[in-house]
Amino acid sequence: MTRDLDAVIVGAGPNGLAAAVTLAQAGRSVLVLEAADTPGGGARSKALIEPDVIHDVCSAVHVLGVASPFFRSQPLERLGLEWVHPQTPLAHPLDGGRCAVAQSDLDATMVALGEDGKAYGSIIGRLSRRFDDLAEDVLGPVVHLPHHPIFFTRFGIDALLPAAVLARRFSTDEARALFAGCAAHAMLPFRRALTSSFGMLLLAGAHAHGWPFARGGSQQIIDALVARLVELGGSVECNREVRTLDDVPSARTTLFDTSPRQLAAIAGDSLPGHYRRRLEAFRHGPGALKIDYVLDEPVPWLSPECRGAGTVHVGGTLAEIAAAESAVAAGQHAEKPFVLVAQPSVADDTRAPKGTQALWVYAHVPNGSTLDRTDAIENQIERFAPGFRDVVRARSVKTAAQFEKYNANYVGGDIAGGAHAMSQLIARPFVSRHNYRTPNPSLFLCSASTPPGGGVHGMCGFNAARAALHTVLK
Repeated sequence: MTRDLDAVIVGAGPNGLAAAVTLAQAGRSVLVLEAADTPGGGARSKALIEPDVIHDVCSAVHVLGVASPFFRSQPLERLGLEWVHPQTPLAHPLDGGRCAVAQSDLDATMVALGEDGKAYGSIIGRLSRRFDDLAEDVLGPVVHLPHHPIFFTRFGIDALLPAAVLARRFSTDEARALFAGCAAHAMLPFRRALTSSFGMLLLAGAHAHGWPFARGGSQQIIDALVARLVELGGSVECNREVRTLDDVPSARTTLFDTSPRQLAAIAGDSLPGHYRRRLEAFRHGPGALKIDYVLDEPVPWLSPECRGAGTVHVGGTLAEIAAAESAVAAGQHAEKPFVLVAQPSVADDTRAPKGTQALWVYAHVPNGSTLDRTDAIENQIERFAPGFRDVVRARSVKTAAQFEKYNANYVGGDIAGGAHAMSQLIARPFVSRHNYRTPNPSLFLCSASTPPGGGVHGMCGFNAARAALHTVLK
């Protein structure tokens, strides 16, 4: 008879695997169950269109991954993970051939922003210089004593502001657009509190660690985590869907890398009714419509700065991006959507054969949208790269509704693990002293629906595992 395990993890995404590695490293016996035929969750890669072109199915650019305290504590490079950095982390084209650029070098970025360089340095500079200190606090549990209280408090003063307010410190279209594109990762109207935190964190990360890709695809992050788990004595079993707790092998504790609704459905009466209702009421944010392309040539950007950039934010001015995000938040499809473009081929020659380019694109849409927005997205790209459609050899489109079918955690196509409304951003899944623990002492939530939220960084799983080690597994 197989002995009982210390822990079972439901879901082999980055957070589930981070939880498993953390527990195994502490000497606990761990099994990870994954419903799909491969581990990965939001960090899978595969040949979607042509057999020799590798696409990142979900996440592609890893500013928080390369800076993650958990990832950096593990020997992932020894196990095959290699970060590759494009010539330029981020470019943001504007009409008339203008372009705002977040270069790796902070001082060069400030010089290029001209009259806004000083304001940019005041807001972003100090954060980039102490980004590891910032990450230690921002990516930790909600309830903790800050490691760097004065510095963190100073960050919080600006971070609490709506992006529309903080952006007033800039006077040029370039600086405002650069900040707006990063703030739009909040998937909220710019009048909402805390939207500035996204712009500040992402821009500071660009100067501190860059916005890299994983060579060979984001799946390499997952493969390295699985290899680390195996060498620590843990294991992963795929094609193991968990519908009820009866599907989970006997263990002292179970951690769920799932949405709150999935946890409620699986746990059933093992959780109090009032708690299940709170899980079921957890709010999800806008969805994503994603397009993967195979190109015969690089994107014909008008601005040369865009050609070597790993990421290009396409949406025009701050006002245009703000209008697009407000429309989506109101349940509408933006006429001119904000489009995020990743160009892995500019830094990673393993993604596609020579002479071919892999391109990754997505835009925000209303939650659950079934509408194919390819024309609107390509119109936006053509605006700054005339002739783009002429270099497209093939495309694969995934609507928000199809995203949920691909990954049940992406409720309605919400790739962020939940709406970033103030309470759900600070205290996910809801305000509680224990964001990872449930009323059942043996059940924990460790997905992106817990602090610090979405992104491939593993910190939700790490934090949840630490909570389990301090309680049921101590």
